[in-house]
Amino acid sequence: MRLKRTSILTKIVIFVLLAYAVVSLMALNDRRAEAETELDDLRRQEAAIAAENDGMRYAIENKNDPEVIRDIARDELGMVDPEDSFSSDN
Repeated sequence: MRLKRTSILTKIVIFVLLAYAVVSLMALNDRRAEAETELDDLRRQEAAIAAENDGMRYAIENKNDPEVIRDIARDELGMVDPEDSFSSDN
């Protein structure tokens, strides 16, 4: 059995299909890298929100603790405890 030689047109079609496949794979790889970057950003945001939720949960669970009340008044409301004097006579 004798094999037929491929025509130049067949070679061009195969080359074009191969080039298209390579370009498509490169584009998919770029999209994958962007998705991984976005996923990392979302994981950092999730960790920050989880830490904030933990702080809020602690404040709610200890809402009657004078230290927690003092911390909230100072940090969130900008209030100053009269015992925390900034004068130079200390």
